[in-house]
Order: sequence, then structure tokens, then C-alpha cells
Amino acid sequence: MNLLLHPLGVLGALVLGIFGTVGRVGIFVARSFSHIFRPPFYPKELGVALVNIGWLSLPVVGLTAIFTGGALALQIYSGGSRFSAEAVVPQIVAIGMVRELGPVLVGLMIAARVTSSIAAEIATMKVTEQIDALVTLSTNPMKYLVVPRLLAALITVPMLVGIGDIIGIAGGYTVAVQNLGFNPATYLKNTVNFLEPLDVISSLVKGAAFGVIAALMGCFYGMKSERGAQGVGQATKNSVEAAAILILAANFVLTGMFF
Repeated sequence: MNLLLHPLGVLGALVLGIFGTVGRVGIFVARSFSHIFRPPFYPKELGVALVNIGWLSLPVVGLTAIFTGGALALQIYSGGSRFSAEAVVPQIVAIGMVRELGPVLVGLMIAARVTSSIAAEIATMKVTEQIDALVTLSTNPMKYLVVPRLLAALITVPMLVGIGDIIGIAGGYTVAVQNLGFNPATYLKNTVNFLEPLDVISSLVKGAAFGVIAALMGCFYGMKSERGAQGVGQATKNSVEAAAILILAANFVLTGMFF
């Protein structure tokens, strides 16, 4: 009888654990947004977060986008040549980068770079009792640590997505013109004529959503980390995994809403 009940017990514990985590994340998100518009504010911390999340992420975003755009142009040309449809390269590169690849790849790069950094930083502060020191000094850790990073991600990630879209399209343009024999003026004309305002809006909205997810997961797992070096490593790993999965899930939901 125990052998029959044991799998059910494991399944029940897993389900309860999942719902418990979802509940804790939901409460953390609600608390984070509730502190955004209430003083005190910490503009210096916001400025540091803007530089760390936005400016310092530009190199990895740019390199990721330009190689993705170039590879996408090659793949579309190769596939289109089977149906004598090589001319659709500009249109498909543009829509592919702006609607999907640009936001998703930037979101995943931010999850890899920023979420892990936030989680490790805050978890280390917890291990070294710096967060306890903030509480002792009557400083709310949510307002001092979480809100500036949340706002910085909300502001900068859509910008990074827009820049990544442009660089990705430029990468596809370079490959198409230099290697595939496309006329530069015709390529740019087809790109501009094919894109619609909704494509750009959806890309920026996805960027904002992915930025919020990346920052919140880093802050949540950093604040909830266990003591010790192992807790810091576990918090960092869990934050990146959660951010990446939630970004892909949010992309599916937002794509369904827009298109």
C-alpha cells in the first residue's frame, strides 16, 4: 500500500511546491510594484542600474543581433531558393527580427547577463548580512534594491530590443547585399514597406515585459536565497532558469495577443 501511495505523495508535494512558489512570486511582484510610486526614492541606485542593465548590455545585444540577422538572411535565401522565392529575404528578415528573434534573443541575453548578476549580488548581500544592515538603518530593501533594478529594466530593455532589431536587420542587409547579390536600395525599400507599426509596438512591449521578468526573477531569488556560498549559486541558477522559461512563455502569450 505504501508503495502505491508514495508516488502520489511525491506528486502532491511537487504540485504544492509549484503553487507555493507561484504564490510567493505573485506576492513579491505585487509588493515590488506597490513600492514604485511611494517615497523614498533612490535616484543614484536607479542611475547605477540603468548603466549596468542598459549601457553595459549593448555589446552582447549588438553581437547577438548582427550574427542572428546575417544567419537568418542566409537561411531564408537557402530555403527560398528551393521555391524560387529568394526575393522574400528582406521581408522575412525584417518581420522575423522585429516580431520574434529580436525581443526573444535580447530577453534571453538579459536573463543570462542581468538576472544572474542581480541574483548573485543580492544573494551575496543577504549572506553577508548587508540586507539586515539596511533594515537596521530603517531602509526598506524592496525600495533600495528591487525597485531601482525593476525600473531600470523596464526602461532600458525595450530600448535594447529596438537597437537589437535595427542591428539584426542591418546584419541581414549586409549579408544579402555583400554575399547574395541583392540591390541595396531595393532591399531597404522592401524592408521599410513590409514592416507595420504593430510589429514595432509588439517588439517594444515584449521588451518591457521581458525586462520586468528578468529583473524580478533576479531580485526574487536573490532575496529568498539560502545562507552560504551554495545558496548564492543555487539562487543564481534558479533565477536564470525561471527568467528564461517565463520569457519564452510570455513571448507565446504576447504573440497570441498581438497577432
